[in-house]
Amino acid sequence: MQRHGPGTTAAPRMRVTGLLLLVAHLLIVSWLTLRPRTVPWVPAANLEPLATIRAELALGPSWQAVEHLGGSVLLLAPLGVLLPLSAGRLNVSPLVSFARTTFAGAMIALAIELLQSGVPGRVPDIDSVLLGTLGVALVHLAVVPGARYRLRRREEQLRGRTPRFPRVEVAPQADVLSGSRTYR
Repeated sequence: MQRHGPGTTAAPRMRVTGLLLLVAHLLIVSWLTLRPRTVPWVPAANLEPLATIRAELALGPSWQAVEHLGGSVLLLAPLGVLLPLSAGRLNVSPLVSFARTTFAGAMIALAIELLQSGVPGRVPDIDSVLLGTLGVALVHLAVVPGARYRLRRREEQLRGRTPRFPRVEVAPQADVLSGSRTYR
């Protein structure tokens, strides 16, 4: 049985929890995005960046535009937290963590869109990749730096702070074998 008290770390527990939640989220996303749909017609694939976003915004503010664009942003947004959580690292550069998470989110979004090209009734859209990556990046920036700061502070409090001595000087050097002679 593993003890969780002062001097121990919860990083393995956080990593396992993060991995389980990540797998569950990816299974749900796969089920939502890769099931075949029965539709009377299928539009052409969109490979022009921002074309779908411009078309949705050109129709004016509507609930359908918010649902389509917001749904694409929110679909992969939890990855912004789940990917760093599954890595289990507290002491990592925020810039490196952001770049790594955003890149992984973009690759997952791209993989989903590429897999959708073979699913009946589904059409790949490059804007879904852009919006999914945007969702991952925004959630990562909003949650992860603050959460890591709080976890590091909590871990520091559990371990106790390292004592700091403001004025520690070097003792004079003496040769013990030569009697009273000192070398400087």
